[in-house]
Amino acid sequence: MKKQYNILIAGAGGIAEAAGLILAEWSQVTPNIFIGNRTLEKAQRVAKWIEAGTTKACSLTAFHLPEDGITPEMKELMRTADVLLDCLPGAMAPKMAQLAKDYQMHYANLTEYVAETNQIMALAKEAKTGFVLQTGLAPGYIDILANMLFQQFCKDYSVEKVDTLEFKVGALTKHAVGPHYYGFTWSPVGVATEYLKEAEALRDYKKVKLPALSERATILIDGIAYEEDLTSGGAADLPNALAGKVASLDYKTLRHPGHYAWVQEQIRNLGNAANPVVKLQQKMIAKIPLIQDDQIILYAAVQGKDARGILRRREVAKRILPQKVGKHMLRAIQTTTAVPLLQAAQMLLERPQSGVILQSTINPEPFLKGDFIIPVYGKV
Repeated sequence: MKKQYNILIAGAGGIAEAAGLILAEWSQVTPNIFIGNRTLEKAQRVAKWIEAGTTKACSLTAFHLPEDGITPEMKELMRTADVLLDCLPGAMAPKMAQLAKDYQMHYANLTEYVAETNQIMALAKEAKTGFVLQTGLAPGYIDILANMLFQQFCKDYSVEKVDTLEFKVGALTKHAVGPHYYGFTWSPVGVATEYLKEAEALRDYKKVKLPALSERATILIDGIAYEEDLTSGGAADLPNALAGKVASLDYKTLRHPGHYAWVQEQIRNLGNAANPVVKLQQKMIAKIPLIQDDQIILYAAVQGKDARGILRRREVAKRILPQKVGKHMLRAIQTTTAVPLLQAAQMLLERPQSGVILQSTINPEPFLKGDFIIPVYGKV
């Protein structure tokens, strides 16, 4: 950030604490940061954690953010806040977006939830401030990277259509043991959700909905074998934006080999249970441990024929490890999710826009070269 802003962070989980620390440590001019959570004590702990971890002087205020309604303190904060960064579970996103609209704050969120995203698109259509949606890792960074590959391919090879655009992300442990071959590095409910809800994709240039976990395949990235399969949410709005231009487009989640077979066995055992997401989550957390030492593997590729009919392919692959920010070590899932959110906030504050801003409408090159993006993702 190149001037001082008032930034309100909703939530006090791992992404919220990473966002606050990175803001304090990497901004050219440190913002005033306000952190809200339904449990005030947790917000206070995160504020103290950030203060202890940054090497710079910063202003941090914790506040109570109730599940229902708003407090007088919140009203005062929102009247002066420049942007609301929504790090709460996806189900809360429409409420946070409505508050941003009511108090004329810019807004950015992380959720991959499709229904909630559609609600926000409807309410923010005529908003005076900007609403950047689905701006984490996946959806988020990976969609902007994929869109840049598509745009560059078309420009460099003088074409308007391509055969395939594929993009994949895995939040993985460095080691994996059977039978599940997995360790939780982020939200178990998010994992269960993406395994059960439909995925949006393009097939034969048309948008389709496909069952999650219905197109498993093996891919080698830097010589290491991973399994990939369709999951929900990660494609953001690219199926809508690139319909008619890409014959086959999809987002897939990367996992260590053997994991998906174990998951599908758990899903079969659910039968017709009510609340399948909750049931699958319960089955997974009973067997799968939470592991702090993580890594992010991402891959994006575009393939098609150039103007002379020669088949071409371009690929980008990255492996991102935990990183020290200030005095704290942040997990890879924290940095890779937080910095696209912060880059979106910087974009809104320094180049104000209004209404809904989807991943396909963000100019890829300046975003991917942004002050927050480069230190984590590096150059493309």
